[in-house]
Amino acid sequence: MFEKHPSKTIQGSESEILGGKKIALCISGSVAAVEAPIIARQLMRLGAEVYAVMSEAATKIIDPNLMHWATGNEVVTQLTGKIEHVSLAGNEEVGHVDAILVCPATANTISKIACGIDDTPVTTVVTTGFGRIPIAIVPAMHETMYDHPIVKKNIAKLKRYGIYFIGPRMEEKKAKIAHIDDIVQQTTEFILESTALHHDMDGLRVLVTSGPTREYIDPVRFITNPSTGRMGVALAVEAGQRGADVTLVYGKGTTADIPENMRTIQIITAADLNETIDKLLRNEKYDMFICAAAISDYTPVEVVEHKIASKQPGLDLKLKPTAKCIEVARAADPKVFIIPFKAEHNIDTEKLINCAHKRLIETNSQLICANDVGKPEQGFESDKNAIYVIDPQKNVTVLNLDYKGRIARRILDLAVKQLKEAKIA
Repeated sequence: MFEKHPSKTIQGSESEILGGKKIALCISGSVAAVEAPIIARQLMRLGAEVYAVMSEAATKIIDPNLMHWATGNEVVTQLTGKIEHVSLAGNEEVGHVDAILVCPATANTISKIACGIDDTPVTTVVTTGFGRIPIAIVPAMHETMYDHPIVKKNIAKLKRYGIYFIGPRMEEKKAKIAHIDDIVQQTTEFILESTALHHDMDGLRVLVTSGPTREYIDPVRFITNPSTGRMGVALAVEAGQRGADVTLVYGKGTTADIPENMRTIQIITAADLNETIDKLLRNEKYDMFICAAAISDYTPVEVVEHKIASKQPGLDLKLKPTAKCIEVARAADPKVFIIPFKAEHNIDTEKLINCAHKRLIETNSQLICANDVGKPEQGFESDKNAIYVIDPQKNVTVLNLDYKGRIARRILDLAVKQLKEAKIA
């Protein structure tokens, strides 16, 4: 009948800022689904092409015909032989959306996404694009559901994987979806930022270390630290999403979720880590080495072969320094772009920056990330961090307290920019 659906005449009527961008709008069974047609139309007015995907529960709140009218595109309400989830969010040769917006997202849908459960068109599309296509989620549920510890844990888990959350608004004992204008604005900014960065690390090989080391005293006791590995894993995930070929070397005791499709090597001691890094950098070509592991500075001079009896009146422990991983890396590959982390505890900011910059110069690194793990809500055992990124000229970029996934993105923004400038020079 029509070569172009009449509803599409509004596309780009306000702006072309999203011109050429294709968005899968995934709608789950919240009463906030009534806002979905308005959100779709607003994104279209900014130039986007919108494809609606609805769970069965969502179709009981708004009719799919309404979303067909709103977007001008067929609505996915069930998966058929057309394998709609692959067509929308499959690999680059097949899929064609630039971003996925789950709006509204119920507690049920959020938890299914976090657990990789695919029993609705919405969750299946998200799983298909997970880790490759930028995903934003707009929660909507009752306040008690939002405060459920498992729901909060699942939201935090998804944030660590780089999923962007918009809202919610806490009103009338409900976690309501954000205002429509806020959703559209944040979605627009997120899509533009994510798609611009999506392939800026294509062709780069990146080596990342993460998590704690263990220095054994006897077979059952060891010296370690509270590192969860979240910062390093966030950097590895972000680099992978931006197109890099990533190898993650992580310490035993790392609790951060690591993607199954990522190349990983587990180590235990600082000596294991240094040996692994030396071997990788000597035998394989890497463009960037990010040392985010919390490596023990000391190790016992001798390891007792049997469990030390607990009845002993005391224990004298003699320690010796471990080799510095950054020095091992620089000796193995004099040209690799190195980004070490420098952690201090309850230190003056100026001293922290000076100490980190001195370390950067000593190791001939290109950038260094300094943080104070003594401050609340950041560093070890936290989903958040605050970082000072310092270059050889002592220029400092302050990354204020934020989720580690977003901090990782900012660090790589700076690193990729400097790496490309160095290659041009």
